Amino acid sequence: MNKITEQLLKAVSDWKGNFKGAYNIREDGGCAGRQSSEHIKIENKPDGPGLIIRISPEAQQETVYIPACVTRGNVSDLVYNDFYVGAGADVTIVAGCGVHTDNEGEAKHDGIHRFFLEKGAHVLYKEKHIGTGTGTGLKKINPVTDMELKEDAVMEMDTIQIGGVDDTKRATKAVLGPRARLIIHERILTDGQEQASTDFEVDMQGEDSGVDLISRSVAKDHSYQEYHSKIRGNCRCTGHSECDAILIGEGRVNAAPELFAGNIDASLIHEAAIGKIAGEQIVKLRTLGLTEEEAEKKIVEGFLR
Repeated sequence: MNKITEQLLKAVSDWKGNFKGAYNIREDGGCAGRQSSEHIKIENKPDGPGLIIRISPEAQQETVYIPACVTRGNVSDLVYNDFYVGAGADVTIVAGCGVHTDNEGEAKHDGIHRFFLEKGAHVLYKEKHIGTGTGTGLKKINPVTDMELKEDAVMEMDTIQIGGVDDTKRATKAVLGPRARLIIHERILTDGQEQASTDFEVDMQGEDSGVDLISRSVAKDHSYQEYHSKIRGNCRCTGHSECDAILIGEGRVNAAPELFAGNIDASLIHEAAIGKIAGEQIVKLRTLGLTEEEAEKKIVEGFLR
């Protein structure tokens, strides 16, 4: 494992020299370290690049780490990971990704993750993305997340991209069974000429299922972001989509939430707000001794928290 990988691991997965429990570290398309645990087994996919992660029902409040790092230009990494989460299991999955280039070559990671949650399983999925390096090569991260939640399963997804990624296309799909719940909290910061696209698609098929999508984004300088969400309620269910964005400089955002009620008892709501930082917020913080730049930074940090 090289030094750049260690730096990226610190940024995206709270690496402190080692991981406790099950983990797989991906470096430039290969495996830089792996360990299974008693209740979490990690093995290679037999039909392509990627992993099969099997989490037994006995796994309770355990964590598995599967970070991926691209540490140089001219690397295009593609991986398929499948997670099978047993009935009643309670786990945290940390799947951060960092891309780095110091030359003109492109650094790219495409991660396709599929989750199959059995009855009553609970997963907290943490995904942090970052781009680093001084090179002119583009840094790209394109995550795809597909989820199938059986009855009473809960999936919490906490995803954040805090800068340095030139281009990202983020696609998330889910199908919810009876009383299943999906909670997604997304935070994105773009700067310069960076572009980010988010696409959520959720189908609620089981009675009393529910989804809550919350997106917070900041588009600075000349960056551009798109947000699309489709929530389909095909039964008695509840759905909520909220997209709030702040524009700084010449930043642009296009938000398009969509709802479909296929049942009279589907209760669906969407909210969207786009605007600049309020002038009175800047003034108030400047009276406390902050510069305008420092005040803006504080407001953005609080908004993306």
